[in-house]
Amino acid sequence: MTEPCPPRYYISPGFLPSAGPSHPVIDPATLDIVGLRAEVTEAERTAVLTRVNAAQALWKRTDAKTRALLLHALANRIEAADFTETAILMSREMGKPYPEAIGEIANVAPIFRYYAEMARDEAGKIAGTTQTGSTQYARYEALGVSVHIMPFNFPILLMCWTVAASLAAGNGCIIKPAEATTLSTLDFMRVFDGLPADLVACLPGGAATGKALVESPMTHAVAFTGSVAGGRAVAVAAAAQMKPAVIEAGGSDPMIIAASAPIDVAAAGAVTAAFHLSGQVCTSTERIYVVDAVHDAFVAAFVARTRALRIGNGLGPHEIGPLVSKAARDKVERLVADALAKGATLECGGRIPPGLDTGWFYEPTILSNCTPEMEILHEEIFGPVVALCRVADFETALEAANDSPFGLGASIFTTALDEAIEASERLEAGMVWVNNPMIDNDALPFGGWKASGIGRELGRQGLDAFRRSKMVVIDHKPRIHDWWYPYPSEWFLDRTGEGGRKHV
Repeated sequence: MTEPCPPRYYISPGFLPSAGPSHPVIDPATLDIVGLRAEVTEAERTAVLTRVNAAQALWKRTDAKTRALLLHALANRIEAADFTETAILMSREMGKPYPEAIGEIANVAPIFRYYAEMARDEAGKIAGTTQTGSTQYARYEALGVSVHIMPFNFPILLMCWTVAASLAAGNGCIIKPAEATTLSTLDFMRVFDGLPADLVACLPGGAATGKALVESPMTHAVAFTGSVAGGRAVAVAAAAQMKPAVIEAGGSDPMIIAASAPIDVAAAGAVTAAFHLSGQVCTSTERIYVVDAVHDAFVAAFVARTRALRIGNGLGPHEIGPLVSKAARDKVERLVADALAKGATLECGGRIPPGLDTGWFYEPTILSNCTPEMEILHEEIFGPVVALCRVADFETALEAANDSPFGLGASIFTTALDEAIEASERLEAGMVWVNNPMIDNDALPFGGWKASGIGRELGRQGLDAFRRSKMVVIDHKPRIHDWWYPYPSEWFLDRTGEGGRKHV
């Protein structure tokens, strides 16, 4: 592995040393120091904002075909590059198993290709004219400079979702990486070297840096992924500046196991949905409502598959790595203790794995007999713990699944067509999965309902989030219209009080 780089920030096409304070990045599996991350200074931030705004003024005037060619070239660089060291660095920073880290990076090139062509194809709309001799249409224009405040769990994939759309729309971009994954994010930034100078920047820092970027008059749109509390704070700050914001704020996703569900498939799907990335996925399944008729069989199969998962350092042959921090594990332990104290049954897990006392490990945990008074059904767990609830029937499961302030994703396992359609229509969530949880699609909108967020990433809506519309009316043969001032006298009321000729 290469030696850690000194604290730095990025502005295309290169890196600059930061004069700000530095902070250690800790490996959550070993508690070793991975490297040092910078906290950019106010002067550095201001200088970068000035440069990115100047570059964006040129980029927004670049024709759509040229922008698309440059974004395709960026995708080519991603596909050709060796990101082994980047993936290792990501795993060391936040504990992600290496196959998932390298797989995350492998999925980003198509996003740039998708938005390169989407922006060319969806550039405006000609409307049926309201007046003869007039051409009337809407066009889309860039907002300016967008701020992208990223989470630690998918630091590169989620960044590219919104950065690709923003660049395709004609904006400049400033990324504020998660503190835990600053180093791998910066390492990836080299793929932007081929874009116009100063168009993309990555500014490391904590909450204060993110707040300053959102509130700056030199930024014009915000994309945020993180906690509900953080999302609300960003949404309020952006609204105060009248800036559009896309907020993806996590949730407590439900899963329904219907009476018709194939138990082996449902159990395997639930293991992945609940414990992928140690449960640190915004769309992780955290609440499972199992219809009484199949409850015991499902629990037995679910527990058996969960016990087979391997726990350890993400650079080894393990599905379950550590949680990102001590605070994350402390929250998991608190929620499990509360549930057990209020009558939940521990089916498996519920402890620090034997022999893994160093690092922030926690066994995949299944709690059954969970009831609404338990905090675990009302908070986002964001760890390898799932709460099971026995319900009488499909209708009861739907009602319980929707009884939450969150609404990011929801899933169901069933072979009954009526249940699948009913669930897709009635589940209160931005995404619904039937028999295949957690799937996304570059061409379909991703985002939550209720407290889980506002706005959408991906798809046409993901592009629209970073551009504004302008209505244009062109009369190609200038003439005086009959509705212009002054009005004809016959349009006014006469002295008898009767109306004149009605004019539309």
